[in-house]
Amino acid sequence: MKITRRNAMVATAALAMTSALALPAKAAMELKWAHVYETGEPYHQQALWAAEEIKKRTNGEISISVFPASQLGNENQINEGLTLGTVDIIYTGVAFAGSIFKPISISNAPFILRDFDHWKAYRDSPLFGEMADGYNQASGNHVVALTYYGQRNLTANKEIKTPADMKGMKLRVPPAPLYLMFTKAVGANATPIAFAEVYLALQQGTVDGQENPLPTIKAKKFYEVQSHIMLSEHITESLLTIVGPHIWSQLSDDQKKIFEDVLREAASNSTETIRKAEGELAAWFTEQGTTVVEVDRGPFIEAAKPLHNDPESGAGWTQEQYDALQAL
Repeated sequence: MKITRRNAMVATAALAMTSALALPAKAAMELKWAHVYETGEPYHQQALWAAEEIKKRTNGEISISVFPASQLGNENQINEGLTLGTVDIIYTGVAFAGSIFKPISISNAPFILRDFDHWKAYRDSPLFGEMADGYNQASGNHVVALTYYGQRNLTANKEIKTPADMKGMKLRVPPAPLYLMFTKAVGANATPIAFAEVYLALQQGTVDGQENPLPTIKAKKFYEVQSHIMLSEHITESLLTIVGPHIWSQLSDDQKKIFEDVLREAASNSTETIRKAEGELAAWFTEQGTTVVEVDRGPFIEAAKPLHNDPESGAGWTQEQYDALQAL
């Protein structure tokens, strides 16, 4: 059979087309997002929204599964998992990130922030950008967003009105060093317990009380096993949304922009939801039969302030950084 040049070209083109069809489609990047919060909390709801939005905006190139309620480990474990590459995205409190880069935990010191507006000013400030950059360099991870977690309030089975009422009290705190600053200030005994285990610890009397924002007290049902909520608002808590280095380094510039836009929008939405709930929940708890106690914060502030720059109490920032935060 005579093979013409035209026949050869047709055969080559057909072979190329057959080979192209045989190649598998590029697999989607499958990511794991881990956190310790309940499925009904806004952090989880916004994580689900962000996962769908990122999938849509990347045309299916990136798919994210969200694992709530400590399914992939407690907070220390998911932070470690981000470093090991066993999880890809996490929410974590700034105090936990402070175990890698201490200055980023500055906003978690008791009464270091005046109110919600002060928190917003910090979130939008060059100071927070400096803290995030320092953490990124120290960890290799990438901070994308800061979410308002709420103002921590005390719960107990008795009324607490002054720091003296907390002397010797067994207070559950998250297992991160900076939380010891508040207990030291008021003379309580800090008892670090993982988040998923707090309800049982309160129920069994392992600890006398705990502290969390009102939306968290509701979501975790702590009011079922504690009779009093004190509106101490002693810590203004924040969550970081962090992407692991093994993922961030793989993203194109366009994909990084999508992550930043979507995750920051999710953080903003959670912040608004939490802030709104804080204004409504005191009345709701009263309706449930819980005693809600208004607290004069003045004596608590005076007890905590001397420890703000004390390294032995958990401080790990410079005086310059502290002054910059107070000046906002």
